[in-house]
Amino acid sequence: MRGVVFDGKEALVVDDLEIRDPGPGEVLVAIAAAGLCHSDLSVIDGTIPFPPPVVLGHEGAGVVEAVGAGVTHVAPGDHVALSTLASCGACADCDRGRPTMCRKAIGMPGQPFSRGGKPIFQFASNSAFAERTIVKAVQAVKIPADIPLTSAALMGCGVLTGVGAVLNRAKVEPGDTVVVIGTGGIGLNVLQGARIAAASVIVAVDTNPAKEEVALQFGATHFLTSADAVRDVLPTGADHVFECVGHTGLVRQAIDLLDRHGQAILLGMTSPKAEATFLPAAMFLDKSILGCRYGSSRPQRDLALYAELYRQGRLLLDELVTETYPVEDFAKAAEDAHQGRVARGVLTF
Repeated sequence: MRGVVFDGKEALVVDDLEIRDPGPGEVLVAIAAAGLCHSDLSVIDGTIPFPPPVVLGHEGAGVVEAVGAGVTHVAPGDHVALSTLASCGACADCDRGRPTMCRKAIGMPGQPFSRGGKPIFQFASNSAFAERTIVKAVQAVKIPADIPLTSAALMGCGVLTGVGAVLNRAKVEPGDTVVVIGTGGIGLNVLQGARIAAASVIVAVDTNPAKEEVALQFGATHFLTSADAVRDVLPTGADHVFECVGHTGLVRQAIDLLDRHGQAILLGMTSPKAEATFLPAAMFLDKSILGCRYGSSRPQRDLALYAELYRQGRLLLDELVTETYPVEDFAKAAEDAHQGRVARGVLTF
């Protein structure tokens, strides 16, 4: 079968992948579409260390082909969106409703794939850049069949991360003020999360003026090409500032833009050894810096909610898909994403 494999030096589109049958508690999914996220590119450029060879992709949707023993919530033929976290469901963090903190979901990649008889790692417990993948049952969330799978694919990472950061981690309340630095795939979902949360002022900041139209479409009330102008809109600062780029200088800027009792939420992925600086004295007015893993989400609950919000017209999914590419055009899709030409490119099978 076809898939995108990173061999440690380059990403290759291959057609000779093999995958084992699903075991107990597992689901085999025929992938229809998968979003190309910057996290995939970060594996290729080394920002996210990951052992090669690995099948890339972590934002996908498709149709269940088979289930292993004990799986009852989905069945062959069901449409599913996939989360990237294979939480165990039984540890203290899972029991507290914090599956993104499950230690059994971190740092232990499986090898359900093979090529030429040699095992290949799975990225983010998902590997959606393959015609078929195996996930833990908890990762497969049944969705209505009337949601286009090219749109549903984006729920599994960009939407869960961006909208979830607003609703679950920052807990933005009606009337709050929000600044979003970076309007890529994650930033756009933060914008629409803030809109859904009924924030009163939503300022989008991006150096690319071409992104203004889509930022306003997703919920921004203001669009700026420099964070230096935020104080013209919010003289005392913002209640919430989301850094969605992963640049250490912008982390400092996010903190500097906070109002009293404000919080900076860090979503952009920096290099593991990158350091950011800020003035500790600036934090004494009850300000906070919040990390956020995967939108602090509970995927089985949140994906079902977002699917319903989409059907109500409150959550934009179709509009996130700038362009679709057959998987064979992965190189073009990656270049378009790297150059910022797309909000989200989607690979199709």
